[in-house]
Amino acid sequence: MAAAVASIGIMDGAYFVGRGEILHWINATLQLSLAKVEEAASGAVQCQLMDMVHPGVVPMHKVNFDAKTEYDMIQNYKVLQDVFNKLRIGKNIEVNKLVKGRPLDNLEFLQWLKRYCDSVNGGIMNENYNPVERRSKGCKERGSKGSNKSSKSLQANRLSGADSADGGTGVGKPCNTFAEEHYIEQIQQLSEKIADLKVSVDNTEKERDFYFSKLRDIEILFQRPELEHLPMAKAVRTILYATDAKDSPLPEANDIIIKSPGLFSDETE
Repeated sequence: MAAAVASIGIMDGAYFVGRGEILHWINATLQLSLAKVEEAASGAVQCQLMDMVHPGVVPMHKVNFDAKTEYDMIQNYKVLQDVFNKLRIGKNIEVNKLVKGRPLDNLEFLQWLKRYCDSVNGGIMNENYNPVERRSKGCKERGSKGSNKSSKSLQANRLSGADSADGGTGVGKPCNTFAEEHYIEQIQQLSEKIADLKVSVDNTEKERDFYFSKLRDIEILFQRPELEHLPMAKAVRTILYATDAKDSPLPEANDIIIKSPGLFSDETE
């Protein structure tokens, strides 16, 4: 069923469900008060909807309902993607579009998610599911795990000190375990940051190529025989071919235009 839902086409009835119905479904199901579909752009709502239909699969302590930055939102979508992978749901999550808060992109994803949730257990809601409790529990667990990071390091130092003082080897094992967990967590965090940076670099390269193509079109246009000798064409080439990154070529280009006869002749007789 999951595979079938993941592959539904854009003309499927799921994509004709209106924003009002989607918002009513989310607010009623999770006891929220969303006014716009883009308010769900952080990915936290989607994670909890999956938590509702698949209890125990979503690590709610990793879901950040206060996510405001794109980095924090991406972390939520990574949790969601891991859930999809566990459940073998072949749905492509277009994270780059969703975190931008674009209404249409978020609406389409929520429309698909509603269709998926309705396909699980025939759309019958779990009456024992308490969305408010699950959110608060997840926040508490996330907060306690964050506060325990420093205490783990302190405990490891204390164990290490005791081991060296006593000359025993039995206490060293817990110390090594804590240290390994700390380093593994750091590696995971750095790996996530690298993945985010790769996405940022990719977007920057696309933007660079876009503007380069525009400049190239302008260059080709002013190379036309009937245009290349015009003062405006010379001024544009002065800007395009400037090699000094510190000094702007704009004043020189302005001088070419101003000093060109006939362009700024007095209209008064």
